[in-house]
Amino acid sequence: MKRNLLVCLTSMIMLMSCNDKDKMLTSLKGYNDAMESKGYHFGDQLVLPKEITDHAETITISFGDKETSGLKIDPNFFALGDNKVTFVIKTKNGETLNQDATINVFTKALEKNIGYEIVSEYPHDPNNFIEGFLLEGTTVYESDGLAGSSQLIKYTLGETKPLVTEKQANNIFSEGCAIVGDKVYQLTYQNRLGFVYDKNTFKRLSEFPLPNALAEGWGLTYDGKNLVATDGSNHLYFLDVNDPSKVVKTVSVAGNKEIYDKLNELEYHNGFIYSNVWFKPVVLKINPNTGEVVGKFDFTEIAEKNMEGNEEHVLNGIAFKGDNMLVTGKNWSKIFEVAIKN
Repeated sequence: MKRNLLVCLTSMIMLMSCNDKDKMLTSLKGYNDAMESKGYHFGDQLVLPKEITDHAETITISFGDKETSGLKIDPNFFALGDNKVTFVIKTKNGETLNQDATINVFTKALEKNIGYEIVSEYPHDPNNFIEGFLLEGTTVYESDGLAGSSQLIKYTLGETKPLVTEKQANNIFSEGCAIVGDKVYQLTYQNRLGFVYDKNTFKRLSEFPLPNALAEGWGLTYDGKNLVATDGSNHLYFLDVNDPSKVVKTVSVAGNKEIYDKLNELEYHNGFIYSNVWFKPVVLKINPNTGEVVGKFDFTEIAEKNMEGNEEHVLNGIAFKGDNMLVTGKNWSKIFEVAIKN
C-alpha cells in the first residue's frame, strides 16, 4: 500500500514537472518569436513570461564566450543589432532548460535624414558593373564585377578611358577595393580570395584568403588602421591590414527601428563609414565604433533616373571629393557630385 502510494506520488510529481517544463519551453519559444520582431534599447529590462519566472531558480543569458544573470540590456554584454544568445534556466525542480534566442538592440536616437544638392555630373562608362569606387586626387579607382568582365581600372575623373587596367580571370567576380599607401586591395565575391596590387602599375603583389567569418566578399574601405569589409550581412568586419585574412573585430549596424543588412560598397571619411544598402537607393552614415547609423541619404530620385528600368543597375558607388560625395551605380552613364547640406 505504502509502496503503491509512493509510486503514485512520484508519478504525479514527474507529471507536474513535465507539464511545467513543457509550459516553460513553450513560453520560451513564444517569447523568442516575439523578441525577433521587438526591439530593445540599452538600459531596457527584459521581462520574461510568468511561466518562466515562477518556476526558475536562476536565469542566465549566455553569449557563448560570456554570460550574465542580469536581465538588462547592458552594453557590456549586448551589442547593437541582432544578438544571438541562449537562455539557460535552472528550474526549482533541478532541471536545466536551454533556449536559443535573438535579441535585437536598436539605437535610442533616430537616424538623421541628410540633405544634399547635385553640384556636378561626370561621365561614367555604362559597360562597367561597378562594385568598388574611390577617388584619390583626381584619379578614380574602380573595381568592376561579373564573371568574365571583372577588372580593376583607374581613370581621371571627367574621363572614361582607363589609364591602367587589370583584367581578371574569367572565373573571378571582383568586388570592393581600397587603397592603403601604395597598394590597392581588392575583394572577390565568392572566390574566397582577395588581391593586393601596386597602386601605380596594378602589378599583382600577392593574394590572401577571405576570413572564414565573411560569408562573401562585398565592400571594402580603409579607416587609417584597418581594412573594413562587408559580406552582405549587417556586420562591418575590421581586418588586419598586414594579414587581411584575420578579423580584428566585428561591429553590427543598426538604427532606431531597423537592423541594416545587405551592407555593400563602403567609404571611410572624417571618422565615419558610409555604406550603401544593396537594392536600396540609400547611403548610411555609420559610427564605426558602435555601429550606430547616425544619418541616411535618400538617393531615390538619382537612382530611378539612372537604372533605366533594370533592377540590377542599382546605386553602388560612394567616394569623396573633398567634403562632397560622389555617387554612381552599376552600368550608370554618370557620376554625380553632391554637396551635403546638413
